[in-house]
Amino acid sequence: MKKLTGIWKKPAAIAATCALALGLAACGGAPASEGSQAGSAAAAPSGSMTLEDGTITFATSPDYPPFENLVDGEYVGLDMDLGRAIAEELGMTCEYTNIDFDGIIPAIVAGGQADAGLSGISVTPEREEEVNFSTPYYVDNQAVAVLNTNTALTEENAAEALNSADITIAVQSGSTGADFAGENFPNAEIVTFPNFTDAFAAVQAGQADAVCGNLAVVDQMLSGAYTDQHTILTSATGEEYAIAVSKDNPELLDAINEAIATLDENGTLDELIAANMG
Repeated sequence: MKKLTGIWKKPAAIAATCALALGLAACGGAPASEGSQAGSAAAAPSGSMTLEDGTITFATSPDYPPFENLVDGEYVGLDMDLGRAIAEELGMTCEYTNIDFDGIIPAIVAGGQADAGLSGISVTPEREEEVNFSTPYYVDNQAVAVLNTNTALTEENAAEALNSADITIAVQSGSTGADFAGENFPNAEIVTFPNFTDAFAAVQAGQADAVCGNLAVVDQMLSGAYTDQHTILTSATGEEYAIAVSKDNPELLDAINEAIATLDENGTLDELIAANMG
């Protein structure tokens, strides 16, 4: 798990006058309570904005540490810090709104709830048909974990043993973990949950034999609430995480890409990754 290196392609610089007049897609609906004030950054864009001028709202499913999580009512994790940093670069206030993961892309397409999706979203051809993606900011792989007491599924036999009709694999609905499990273990029963934590809890409760998802998150879960489980399989899928933006909002995409490029160049992105990924 690492930040993408050597592939950053800084988009064309956005003229200052354009940055002050971003035509963000108008959205409604109530955001999450948290905001991240931009402080002394440049004046907020004056175009049509979510809820009010000067605010960028990210849709997120805060159950995916170390990328996004809610701790004592506070949004924490790499993605949450990145969203705040991007907003500050744009001279805007950052807000988050909670949406189940499999509903984030449809929400961005439909508009009305958020300007962009920031929630450990892997770039896939299917998703690219629906939304535009920012410059990737992280690369991750896939992993499968089981209970420590499950001696039938091991690192030695995982690839074959998981592909059995007798095996139930818990995944997050709409995730690449669900896709990976379905493609690699077609004979197993794949059970979906709206939250990734629920998938881990299902294994812990004996409702599923294994859980499949992105490696960085699996590692985080195993070091936290689910120390009774361990990884038996990893796959170098090289998934690129990026921010999802409506195809009708190219100005916002350009602005986000410019902000990510700046954060990469000045070392902020490396600092955020180091602080959150352990």
